[in-house]
Amino acid sequence: MLKVRKIRVLVVSIFLSLLVGGCATVGKDFSEDRVSQIEIGKTSQQEVKNIFGSPWRVGSESGQTTWTYGLYEYSVFSATQTKDIVIRFNKDGSVASYTFNTTQHKE
Repeated sequence: MLKVRKIRVLVVSIFLSLLVGGCATVGKDFSEDRVSQIEIGKTSQQEVKNIFGSPWRVGSESGQTTWTYGLYEYSVFSATQTKDIVIRFNKDGSVASYTFNTTQHKE
């Protein structure tokens, strides 16, 4: 009887591990509805931070500071959902350009 119980606990544990292990979320969520508030040449780094919060990643591209906001949800059981915005800044701290991408289609 004890052996059967141990086997059940083991099977349930394995199932739960697979279920939880089949999903992963990376990044930090942001409001994609606010992307339209960004104005190239006008919006400052501080204004971007006020809109979206601290960036998830900071880097440099061709000498320009870049901030990335992104949320990447991976699942074995459903479609991957991703969205990100990469914002490039001029030397004066204003937005030089940005790119927004998502796998979530709105119709």
